[in-house]
Amino acid sequence: MTSERLPTRQLIVPDVPQFDVSGLEAQTRAALIELLYTLADDEFVLGFCDSEWTGIAPMLEEDVAFSSISQDEIGHARLWYEMLAQLTGDTADHIAYGRQPNEYHHAILVDHPRTDWAFTIARRWLYETADSVRLAALANASWQPLADVVAKVRREERYHVMHMDVWLRRLAEGGDEARSRLEAALERLVPDAPSVLATLDDEETLTSSRILSDHMSDLAQSWAVQANARLSGLGFSFGDLAPKSGGRDRSVPSEAFKWLWGEFTSVYRSEEGATW
Repeated sequence: MTSERLPTRQLIVPDVPQFDVSGLEAQTRAALIELLYTLADDEFVLGFCDSEWTGIAPMLEEDVAFSSISQDEIGHARLWYEMLAQLTGDTADHIAYGRQPNEYHHAILVDHPRTDWAFTIARRWLYETADSVRLAALANASWQPLADVVAKVRREERYHVMHMDVWLRRLAEGGDEARSRLEAALERLVPDAPSVLATLDDEETLTSSRILSDHMSDLAQSWAVQANARLSGLGFSFGDLAPKSGGRDRSVPSEAFKWLWGEFTSVYRSEEGATW
């Protein structure tokens, strides 16, 4: 490590190739930046939080699987942060680690501490199913650099959904204690689940430019139908999963996130200006 500060900080081999932003109108560019922050921060915060299961998952096989899934999520966040870096002139490292807790844009669903295994699986299932609806709405984005990255991310995320669905059933059918813990977790988390599809400030620009296929409120309703059908099939009932407004308000960060932020930024903040 050296304390000499280089002109820029960048990853050695960026995952996202350089793209031309000259054709983007200012309003479209701003709307894209907002969208990318939500995609990146959701994946980054949840990936880092769930990486805490490494070494303590309920079985060795799942130790490996959950570590891999968390690594995938942080890798996806890296893709979004690299896109943001090109759109904003910042660096991916600084965007990921250099902000204050109130400057992150993640959904409140991922703001909870991980607690027990049933809670983690319930949150993961809710998040992954909502995220799959969001990614599908971006799959045919008119802005090709985004569509290309979404295609890569969706190929990996589909396995996350399958994995969490297997665990959801396993806990639901795993005996009284497992089912009780899962039900308690769902009751706590279901009200926050639509926050993944919370309305964006300027999503009208995204829909009119055909970057986003539908408004977030419509996506949330579509997800709610699918989620309720699956949960009902397992004997759970949570009523209407209404779209969430204000689901990304970070004006007052939660204590859980402030602790997590302190953990994942600790090395970056340990020596200001250092190049690692």
